[in-house]
Amino acid sequence: MTESLRRHAPLLLSLAAGTALWEIAGRRASAAFLVPLSETLVRLWEIAASGQLWEQFVSSAALFLTGFALALAIGMPLGMLLARMRVLRVALEPYIMILYATPMVALIPFILSLMGFGFAPKALVVFLFAVFPVLYNTIEGARSIKPELIEVARSFRSSEWKLWCDVMVPYTLPFAMTGVRQAIGRGLVGMVAAEFFLSATGLGQLIMTAGQNFDTGGVFAAILVIGLIGVGLMRVGLMLEQRFARWRD
Repeated sequence: MTESLRRHAPLLLSLAAGTALWEIAGRRASAAFLVPLSETLVRLWEIAASGQLWEQFVSSAALFLTGFALALAIGMPLGMLLARMRVLRVALEPYIMILYATPMVALIPFILSLMGFGFAPKALVVFLFAVFPVLYNTIEGARSIKPELIEVARSFRSSEWKLWCDVMVPYTLPFAMTGVRQAIGRGLVGMVAAEFFLSATGLGQLIMTAGQNFDTGGVFAAILVIGLIGVGLMRVGLMLEQRFARWRD
């Protein structure tokens, strides 16, 4: 118990300090810009009790999960394929790097003009935000496979499919999971951006409505929910990354 408390003491002290700082700053600042944590939690309880929070959360969750699942389903296999096929990688790598560095918010008006409003264009925005960290880290992970491993697999007459299953996928997964953790944060940003600029739904709508009504507590309550979701998902991603990387220890 003492050892566990000592290990988590820095985190607990940091959270306590951050909570106290938010409460003190909120009481000293104008209510139009910042409210105390206590008032934010009260407002969060009111939104949750009204049922509005759950309704908006389900809408945002469906959007995020759809775009994020597409990013995983396309980013990981495509990354390993590009790492395996050098000609294709050399041809496409400049475009991947350009899109990775491009602020995806700038593409939202273009997506709107092509696809209009609705769920599909918003899911596409989340996908574009999330796919490139997964793709880029998967490529780098697959490229770092030692040639000796490939040679050993070939010496045992492994087929291309077996080579992927026994060498490429296990070796690349820890790198891909690092990209997944990065993609979680970017995907949440994409989710809110899509809900802001395409059609107001979900937690993004909650923030917009609270802002228009000068409900600072409501704004921070919605932001707090999004932040906690992001931290929780990234924590799950870290656990999965450690699980898949255990064989390398």
